[in-house]
Amino acid sequence: MIDTKKPEYDFFVIGAGSGGVRAARTAASLGAKTAIAESRFLGGTCVNVGCIPKKLYSYAAHASLQTQVSESYGWSGSSRSFDWSVLKKNKDTEIQRLNGIYQNLLVNAGVEIHHGKATITEPGLIEVAGQSIRARHILIATGGEPFIPPIPGSELALDSDGFFALEKQPEDVIVVGGGFIACELAGVFHGLGTQVTLVHRRDKLLTEFDQDISDFYSNRAIDQYNTRLKTEVVRIEAVPSSEKKHVHFSDGTEQQVDQVIFATGRRPNTAGLNLAEIGVELTAKGAVKVDDSFQTKLSGVYAVGDVIDRVALTPVALAEGQALAHHLFGQQKNKSTVSYELIPSAVFSHPQIATVGLTEQEAKAKGIEFDRYLSRFRPLLYTMGKEDEFSLMKLLVEKGSDKVIGIHMAGDDAAEIMQGMAVALQAGATKADFDRTIGIHPTAAEEFVTMRTPA
Repeated sequence: MIDTKKPEYDFFVIGAGSGGVRAARTAASLGAKTAIAESRFLGGTCVNVGCIPKKLYSYAAHASLQTQVSESYGWSGSSRSFDWSVLKKNKDTEIQRLNGIYQNLLVNAGVEIHHGKATITEPGLIEVAGQSIRARHILIATGGEPFIPPIPGSELALDSDGFFALEKQPEDVIVVGGGFIACELAGVFHGLGTQVTLVHRRDKLLTEFDQDISDFYSNRAIDQYNTRLKTEVVRIEAVPSSEKKHVHFSDGTEQQVDQVIFATGRRPNTAGLNLAEIGVELTAKGAVKVDDSFQTKLSGVYAVGDVIDRVALTPVALAEGQALAHHLFGQQKNKSTVSYELIPSAVFSHPQIATVGLTEQEAKAKGIEFDRYLSRFRPLLYTMGKEDEFSLMKLLVEKGSDKVIGIHMAGDDAAEIMQGMAVALQAGATKADFDRTIGIHPTAAEEFVTMRTPA
C-alpha cells in the first residue's frame, strides 16, 4: 500500500556514494530541502568495496615485501605469519567507522536519509520502501557494478565486490582481467602468499595506460606470478567433494584453484530504476545520457558519477556532484561544468602506477609532436638487497611550446608523487620549469626534474 502523503523536497538523491553524498550535502548547505536514498551501504563503492578497502589490502601485501627488505638493513628474527581473518576483521571495523562518518556528515548537513531502493515512478515522484515522495529535482547517483561474463559456471566465480567478503585466504586463485582492478587484486593475493594466475584475453596488461607503463607492468607481472595472456576462461565447474573450481581455458588447458575472481569491467547501475519507462535516455551500455550540466533528457532529472560512464573515479564524482548542486541551488544559476582534462589516476598494484595527462598513444593520435623522456632505475631502498625492484618514470614534452603534456610513473609512492605532478600540469608547466626545479636528494621524485636527454 503506497502512502498517499507525499513528503516534498527540493532535491532528492538516489544513491549515497561519493557523488550523491557530495551533491546532497552541498545542496543542503545552499538551503535546499534535501533527502537521499540508499539500498545498500553509505559511502558507495569507494568506501565499502573499492578504493578504501583495496588500499588497506594493498598495504597488507606491501608489508610482506618490506619485511624481506628489512633483512638487508640488519633486521632478523623469527619468521612472521599472516592471518587473513585479522586483516578482514580490521578492514570491516574501519569500513563500519566510515559508514558512521558518512551518516553523520549527511545528518549534520540537514539531509534526510531514506533506507531502501528508490524508483522514479514518474517525473518528480520517487517511491522508496512503500513511500511516495515528491521532489523538484532528482539526482541519479547509483554508480556502477562489477560484471562477470555469462560463461558456463560463472555463478561459481566471485566479482571484485565478493573479494572483500572472503573470510578465508585461498591457497591459489585465478584472477581474470587486465585492467587496474584485476592487477590490483593479483598484486594483493601475490603479496599475501596466494599462488596467483592472472588471465587476460589481450597480449598486454593495463593497455589503457601509456604503452611504456603497460610494457613495464606486463613484464613485471610475468616475473611475479603465472600470467596467461591472449587467453580466456570459457567454463568453470565445481569439483565434487571439494571447494575447488575446475577452470577451462580457451587454449584447451585446464586448472583447479580455490577461487576464481573476475575483474573484467563494470557497468552503470541503472537496472530497476524505471528510467527508460519515464523517458530518461540510456546508452547501449545502460549509462544515463546527460548534457554538460548533468541534465538528462527528462526535465528535473540529473545524473553524476559512474552511472554516466564518463570518468569512473571517485574525485570526479565528487566534483560532478558539487558542480550540479551549485548549478541548481547556488546564487549564480549558470551552467557548472567539470573539466575532464588532466585528471590524475593511480593503480595500487605492485609496482604502483600513477599518471596524469596524455599517453604517448593519445599524443600521437592528436598529431602532437613531442619529445619523450624516460628513466628506469632501481630505487635506493632496494640497492642493498636482492629484491628485483625497479621504477619507471616518463615525461612527454610538446615540441615548440616545451609544455609538459604527460607524466607517467610505475614504482613506490607513485600515487603520492603524481598528485604534485598534476598540479604542475594544471599550471601549464614546461620542461624548462622542471629543469629549473632543484630536486630533493635522494628521492625517486627528483628523477622527474633531472631527466635531460630525450629517449
